Amino acid sequence: MTDSTDSQASAAPLGTNPVAATPAGVRTAADVVTPEVIAQLTRGVVGSGRTANHTPFTGEKLADLPESTPEDVATAFERARAAQPAWAATPVRTRAAVLLRFHDLVLERQAEVLDLIQLETGKARLHAHEEVQAVAVSARHYGRRAASYLKPKRHTGVVPTLTKVTELRQPRGVIGQIAPWNYPFELSVGDALPAFVSGNALVMKPDTETALTALWARDLLIEAGLPAEVFQVVLGDGPVVGPEVVKHADYVSFTGSTRTGREVAQGAAARLVGVSLELGGKNAMLVLKDADVEKAAAGAVRACFSSAGQLCISIERLYVHESVADDFVERFAARTKAMRLGNSLAYGADMGSLVGERQLETVTQHVAEAVEKGATLVAGGVARPDIGPLFYEPTILDGVEAPMAVCTQETFGPVVSIYRFSDEDEVIALANATPYGLNSSVWTKDSKRGHQVAARLRTGTVNINEGYAPAYGSVQSPMGGMKDSGLGRRHGSEGILKYTEAQTVAQQRLIPLAPSFGMDDEKYAAFMSRSLKAMKAFRLR
Repeated sequence: MTDSTDSQASAAPLGTNPVAATPAGVRTAADVVTPEVIAQLTRGVVGSGRTANHTPFTGEKLADLPESTPEDVATAFERARAAQPAWAATPVRTRAAVLLRFHDLVLERQAEVLDLIQLETGKARLHAHEEVQAVAVSARHYGRRAASYLKPKRHTGVVPTLTKVTELRQPRGVIGQIAPWNYPFELSVGDALPAFVSGNALVMKPDTETALTALWARDLLIEAGLPAEVFQVVLGDGPVVGPEVVKHADYVSFTGSTRTGREVAQGAAARLVGVSLELGGKNAMLVLKDADVEKAAAGAVRACFSSAGQLCISIERLYVHESVADDFVERFAARTKAMRLGNSLAYGADMGSLVGERQLETVTQHVAEAVEKGATLVAGGVARPDIGPLFYEPTILDGVEAPMAVCTQETFGPVVSIYRFSDEDEVIALANATPYGLNSSVWTKDSKRGHQVAARLRTGTVNINEGYAPAYGSVQSPMGGMKDSGLGRRHGSEGILKYTEAQTVAQQRLIPLAPSFGMDDEKYAAFMSRSLKAMKAFRLR
């Protein structure tokens, strides 16, 4: 795969036409996705049928890919299950070293995966680089910390000194992972790394339209030292292949919509296997009256329009204190209107494309309905087929009210609604008045006040004076959703321990936990009662 130097992007400010011709030196899909690359990457797919994926930039086909049948999924799990015991028997530090080598390879060869991410998702290159950063951080963290997370832990036994207790962490076996299309590098291999380092094998079902990125990650992990059979990939239609993954897995990791997440949870529950779910969001940003309005306006652009808003933790509801609202809206609108849309495999564009027709339809319908019912377009609201078939301008709506769909339903596109507020208690209640609880953002110059507000928001992560990156990127801390936004957490100790089973090994020494030394039952019960009182008096836990 070509690892070439980035050149200047072909980017178009809002309201203008893009450069018609591809600038000299800029790579195209044909330069990146060659027959040799396709053959190399698809070696890892267990599939007997044929399917294809496409680039949102033009709608053209990128690659013909293997398609997996239910029988192929079963085969992938058989292969993974056969390989898993040897991998689990490998010392944890040896497994962790694979992640550290992978970290270095990702950074050395990032141009390759940036091209693939852009071609498969339509993202601007800087937004694609967020995925590179996230994967590198996760690989470094678990490469350095896995041994401490997984090491045996000593606990006080029921009778101190006489009962020796050790907690072990055993891998679950074969993890079934269903990964989404919006962050095809980070939300595929980024979630798989802690599963591998904890001794599991994994069968991944990435979205077919973004499969090359996930397959590139697999290829690189194998180069870093991961046994190939430990990492299996299946491709195909979600309603067909997804349930088969759930059917065979010892644990399921899913990122996607809340509706599909419920189905995955039901399938896992029927088999009594664990599941982690990161689902939808209708995330709120609160600009308090003492916020730095200029910084908040700049931060709102990042929070709302990164990856064209196709990010579970991006902001779709923007609450601004009435005393600064006019100033904020003016600054935010000016920055939004100045954004450059681009479709080139290079840095320079501020926003890229939507990923598919369904996303474009949802965005178009939500904006059109809101305007029809009285909302005001502050910026955007226009599709840009002159740049590419799925481009849509970053859009700001004012005067949004229920029952407009954009008010309560997840749009998952470059659309944000502005709401003015006067009372802090009221805005916290409004921010929490949603079935979702994934991410939120608070802007204020008062750090203490920001933390007080954050503690009252019912979301898994809260960012103060930024939109989403600080909380997500701080991988020692857990990340995930409350309410309809999911179950479980990625990152930190929870992000790796979920892929393990806790096992307690207790060794009794010298005397049994039973009547002994000639005691009858009554005397033994009295002896144990005195012992329990003594342990409390000595503040034993």
